[in-house]
Amino acid sequence: MRHSWRTMLFALLALGAVLGLERPTAAVQAQAPPSGPANKLIVYGDTAMFTPPGTPENCILRSRFKRGDPVGWRMFVADPQTGNREESAQLVVHVNFAGKTQDIPMRYRATAAQPERQFWVAKWVVPVDAPIGIVRYTVTATDKYGRTGEFKPFDVQASQLTIAE
Repeated sequence: MRHSWRTMLFALLALGAVLGLERPTAAVQAQAPPSGPANKLIVYGDTAMFTPPGTPENCILRSRFKRGDPVGWRMFVADPQTGNREESAQLVVHVNFAGKTQDIPMRYRATAAQPERQFWVAKWVVPVDAPIGIVRYTVTATDKYGRTGEFKPFDVQASQLTIAE
């Protein structure tokens, strides 16, 4: 009788330990992805001249463009928890000019032939009727968890995307 009491006690303790360990694991698996300000995607990048490959001006950093010039955006998105590239991100450039907003989807640039290009790109040709002056833009990103991030250039007039003659 004494032996079966010990066996029963041991079995109950083991069962309690197993159930106690499984409950937090299930709770962790059911949790939603992190949210809040510390979980905003990190979005950064630059503007450059996007002429055809092999031409002297291609990929030269620039903030001043003329009508007809191809403006290029190159952006990177990082997961705020790891600092690593967030591959599921979808990015859009929002260009504001002449009282209109144009949304330009970005595409991921890396390919099997050029795996080092781990950034997103978009191109906008400055319209021939675009007014001279500053063109405001932002870039937004959303990942598969619904986290978002936004890039806005510095609010310094001399560094803004500008259409010049």
